[in-house]
Amino acid sequence: MSDTITAEFRSRRDAEMAVEHVVQEHGLDRTAVTVGPASSENTAGTEAARADVEDGRLKSGTDGEPALHGKVKVSVQVGDADADKVRASIRTFHGEMAS
Repeated sequence: MSDTITAEFRSRRDAEMAVEHVVQEHGLDRTAVTVGPASSENTAGTEAARADVEDGRLKSGTDGEPALHGKVKVSVQVGDADADKVRASIRTFHGEMAS
C-alpha cells in the first residue's frame, strides 16, 4: 500500500538534506519526492541556512538573499515498508510532520 508523508522544514537546506537522505540512504526514487513552499509564497524557509549567514547576520549586498516567507514542504510517496525510515530521516533533519 502507498502513503504520502508530508513534513515542513524551517530551512531549505534541512529540507534538501532530508530528501538526499531518503533518496541515497533508503533508495527511494527521486520522482516520489516533491519539494515546494508550504504556503502560497515562494520561500527558502523561515530560517536562513548557514550559506546565507555571515558573521551571525544575513549576508548583505547580494542578489541571493533568501526569501524567508514561510516553511518548505516536502512530500514523499512511500510504501508501508519504507514509511518509518522516511519519518526518521525527516525528524533527523528537523522536519515537522504535517497532519
